[in-house]
Amino acid sequence: AHASSGTFADAFAPTGRTQMRHALRLCNAAALRLPAAAHLLPAASGATRSHSAAAYVQNNDRNFPDITVEFRAAAPGSLPDPFALVQPQLRPLDSSIRELVGTDHPVLAAAAHHFFERAGKRFRPTLVLLSSAAAAGGDPADARQQRLAEITEMIHAASLLHDDVIDVADTRRGAKTAHRIYGNKVAVLAGDFLLARASLLLARLKDVQVVELLATVIEEMVQGEMMQVRALPQQLLEFEHYVDKTYRKTAALMSLSCEAAVLLGGKPPDHAEALRAYGRHLGIAYQVVDDMLDFTGSAESLGKPALSDMQQGLATAPTLFAADQFPQIREMITRRFAEEGDVATVSELVAQSDGMRLSAELATSHAQKAADALGVLPPSEARDALLHLCFMVLNRSA
Repeated sequence: AHASSGTFADAFAPTGRTQMRHALRLCNAAALRLPAAAHLLPAASGATRSHSAAAYVQNNDRNFPDITVEFRAAAPGSLPDPFALVQPQLRPLDSSIRELVGTDHPVLAAAAHHFFERAGKRFRPTLVLLSSAAAAGGDPADARQQRLAEITEMIHAASLLHDDVIDVADTRRGAKTAHRIYGNKVAVLAGDFLLARASLLLARLKDVQVVELLATVIEEMVQGEMMQVRALPQQLLEFEHYVDKTYRKTAALMSLSCEAAVLLGGKPPDHAEALRAYGRHLGIAYQVVDDMLDFTGSAESLGKPALSDMQQGLATAPTLFAADQFPQIREMITRRFAEEGDVATVSELVAQSDGMRLSAELATSHAQKAADALGVLPPSEARDALLHLCFMVLNRSA
């Protein structure tokens, strides 16, 4: 059985500045209670670093990794670069995906490949590969886990193709979106094709639990999109609704693919639960920071217009927090910033409020909980790389 994202979001129902302190206390009180490891094992002999287990981040007396994650703080220099660590496995991913999504229809193939031609650091495949290794004490992901990393990226690409059509987005990562080049119908079909191909490859893994998890990912993403486009005016003001939607649209893929990687490796249930929690908290932190960047970033750095969330009628964490100090924002939220001047007015009020600071606290709280969730795993270079990702998410600039 899988944890309900709605239950998880219950800790975040309060929306105001005073209520935010309450929400953070609830977040701390509701921190995942993971079973303590009976003992911490040394890094496996197959780990990519020859240091002893003592060279890695150890657990504190609460059985959490002895590390504190802070917003915009540099990670300790001892933590390895997560992307460099899995680069040998990431490098062939592009060519492998090109082969996996091949089709006889040239336009459909071009649209399906459009996303992969401009992909970034492969954040989600990196998560899968590192989760696989961390659960194994440092041993690298096997062939089935590498295939799962590819499937995860294909599902992510399909969701973005569909999102761009729904959001009528002109650009992504500084380039024209697929639907602007090939039209809405082809872009939607390209997304459908990627999901179908991902499902076929998933079935070939011959693991019913993993198939169920990734099918749940797709279901959650669809439900999250429906929550976004069909929300009632009152729901737009509710922090619980925002966090639940954030889990479904962004964090579910990270969370459940991390869990699936552990299951494919045949590792203990407490390892799978730990990495599911890690992915859930990291994914929420990732999206909250993304929502902050919508206010502070430029079109060049973001690869899309600044303030695009409000232009699409969406109220995110900074706006919801600011509405506690400036109640006039609430009316603009419920009408989805539809009147002339709404976006500019709210942008100014958010800058004058504590909205950004409270959003940073929320993101940091989740990033720390992601780090804490790794306590049941044995210290290893892969676990340290996952800890490094907690800092990287809070230091994103694009």
